[in-house]
Parts: sequence; structure tokens; C-alpha cells
Amino acid sequence: MKRRLIFLLFIIFFTTHCNKGIYNASNKKYKQQAKRLSNELRMIPADELPTDSVILSKAFIGTTNFGLRKPNFVIIHHTAQESCEKTLFTFTQNQSQVSAHYVICKDGTVHHMLNNYLRAWHAGAARWGNVTDVNSSSIGIELDNNGFEIFSDAQIKALLALLNSLKKNYAIPSANFIAHADIAPGRKVDPSKYFPWQVLAEQGYGLWYGDTSLITVPSSFNTSHALKIIGYNISNINAALQAFRLHYLQTENTGEISESEIKILYALMLKVL
Repeated sequence: MKRRLIFLLFIIFFTTHCNKGIYNASNKKYKQQAKRLSNELRMIPADELPTDSVILSKAFIGTTNFGLRKPNFVIIHHTAQESCEKTLFTFTQNQSQVSAHYVICKDGTVHHMLNNYLRAWHAGAARWGNVTDVNSSSIGIELDNNGFEIFSDAQIKALLALLNSLKKNYAIPSANFIAHADIAPGRKVDPSKYFPWQVLAEQGYGLWYGDTSLITVPSSFNTSHALKIIGYNISNINAALQAFRLHYLQTENTGEISESEIKILYALMLKVL
């Protein structure tokens, strides 16, 4: 029995040690890239002023008042892959050209993959309100999930703990915790209809609605206008409506918007206003 226990402990140690070693090369590349960027920041900026006769002289004078750019949004994704290990591998390959700040595994393990002040490549072609470069103002969180399964309790608990830290550290508004599907309607559907948005909203991460049975929607209410106020890109109104349903009704239904859906949309619009 004792020998078996020692053997099992050895296997656990050996496996953990080897798994960490897999990413030695990518960790080295990360440090090299971070060093290159930090060296660029320390340099006096290159002369970017145009050569023009109306400019009498040019000189760099460094201001003393500046800081790092701060993330203002959190975008939640599902990985659409079959394991955490597969996602970690994908995000450490140059040719993939995709990344995120965090990856959360089904068992609640959180992998921090990029400094939060740096720009990850997770949003792609996306828009929310007037923000057209979402990557530059957001933190991307990937949840290990293939898109057709329930998210584990351990995973959601870990996510909530992480969101609590991010909200406090960067003063991110509650309304700015959103889905990849929200910022890319018609192109993305993550984190899927199985994601518990109401649970997050009750903790202060994202918008939600209460009892809408007593709500009276004015006759002047406009669905497209309301979706736009919330933040959706309405260039494709059907796609925007589908993204709204996926997030707030957790359904993939299509077709004309119903009276009950209009009440929910109206309630959410009032929260934003």
C-alpha cells in the first residue's frame, strides 16, 4: 500500500512537472516579446511629425503625465475545443494568431496568459456601441467548453472570483461584462445558450432584467433603436436580435420579436439609459 502511494505521488509530480515544461518555449517567447515592447516604450518616440514648410521646428519633449491604457470591457468566450490543453496549445502557436488573457478549465484552474494591460487577439472583427477596436479596450476570458455542454460549477465559481478581481482592479462598469456573440452578432455565438448570464448579473457582472409582467411599453418603442442603445451593432438587425436572444433569453429562436421579448428589451434599455 505504501509503495503504491509513493508511486502515485511520483506519477503526479512527474506529470505536473512535464506539463509545465511543455510551455517553456512559449514562456520564453512571451518574455522576449514583452522585453521588445518595453524597450520600444523606453525609447524616445520616432519623429512622426510631417515634413512641411508650415511647421517651423520639431522636437520631442516628454510629458510627465501618462500611464498604461486600462481595460474597460470583459469579453467572455467559450473555446469551442475539446480540452483546456488544446486551447493552451492553440494560444501558444504563432500561426494561430489568436489569444486571450485568461483560460479557465472545467476543474476551475485559471491560466493567466497575458498581462492585462496588453492587447490580446480574441475579439476579431467586433463592435460594441461606438467601440470598433474591442481588443484594445478589453480583457478576453476563454472558458473550456465545446459550445454544446453545461458549464461546470467549478468553472463558474472560478470565473466569478476572477471577475470580482478584474472589476475592482480596473473599475469596469457592470454593463461592460458581455459575450463574444454580443460584439460579433451573426459571426459568433459564444459563450452559447448554456452560459448562466443571470448568475453573473446577480453578482454585478453584466445586465439583467427583473419581473416584466407589469411593464407597459410605449407605442413609440423601436426595437432597432433599443438594441443600438444597449450596444449592439444593428447593421444586420436579425443578427443583433439573435445575439440579444442568445444572451438574455438563452435561446436560439428566430423570427419576429414577441411581446414578452419586447418587454425584456425595453427593460434593459432603461437600465442603460
